[in-house]
Amino acid sequence: MTDAAGKGARNAKQDGDIAAMSFEDAMKALEAIVEKLESGEAPLEESITLYERGALLRAHCEARLKDAEMRVEQIVQGEGGPAPAPFPTE
Repeated sequence: MTDAAGKGARNAKQDGDIAAMSFEDAMKALEAIVEKLESGEAPLEESITLYERGALLRAHCEARLKDAEMRVEQIVQGEGGPAPAPFPTE
């Protein structure tokens, strides 16, 4: 197996692992990656791999949030229309 083929297999596995994560688990994993990258202790190749996984985790979290927003909007719309705007707090 070539290096590119091995990397592709790892990425497919990572995608599957991330897709199965809850929002909270993905955020924890993303925070751990950010801490490790910010520490500067990871070698270059590991940093690149971590950055790639972090990008996948970020996209997953964004998708989960968008899905949650749509679900809440459907609930609100189903209760007789849009919710009234909140009163200004200032």
